[in-house]
Amino acid sequence: MSLSNTALADLRKSYERAELNEEASHRDPLQQFGQWLDEAIAAQVPEPNAMTLATVGHDLRPSTRIVLVKGFDARGIVWYTNFDSRKGQELAGNPFAALQFHWVELERVVRIEGRVSKVSDEESDAYFHSRPLDSRIGAWASPQSQVISGRGVLVANAAKFGAKFLLNPPRPPHWGGYRLEPDNWQFWQGRKSRLHDRLRYTLNSDSTWLRERLAP
Repeated sequence: MSLSNTALADLRKSYERAELNEEASHRDPLQQFGQWLDEAIAAQVPEPNAMTLATVGHDLRPSTRIVLVKGFDARGIVWYTNFDSRKGQELAGNPFAALQFHWVELERVVRIEGRVSKVSDEESDAYFHSRPLDSRIGAWASPQSQVISGRGVLVANAAKFGAKFLLNPPRPPHWGGYRLEPDNWQFWQGRKSRLHDRLRYTLNSDSTWLRERLAP
């Protein structure tokens, strides 16, 4: 057994930064999420907008990757990517997915589950044209999730599409936004002695939210 594996069992941390209780939390999970995200940004947590996206393929094998949240409102949580990527293909076959934010420095986790759909073309166009030029060219240059012979393929593609589109690359038809409409949220706040705070919000049939405390 390696030294790192031996040491893993001895790693310990006492969570004592904050608490999460029913009286102080919002009735609406979107407001709770907005507050926590604002606090993560204010605390200068590294990449507070980074979230894990979990999807399931037709073979029932789950897969995860990191994506960046680019917007949220009452309609759901939005990110942008290549529709032909593994996640895009899996979402085409199974539109249910899960998201997770982990703000280590604040000892907080947010988990979100729901159904995913594509955002409108207008939304995707508006966001695409707000991106830096090299990112817009990159969306054309990278056949995301496909096998390539080497990095030279990406460099050559970037040069080709840069020369083709110059300063005005259009949004590729294979690239755009997804929106997850939540029906289940969980907020986790680390607490001392592993007696963590964990609140779950479940969407009711009348579009209200049931808030419950779960054992950690």
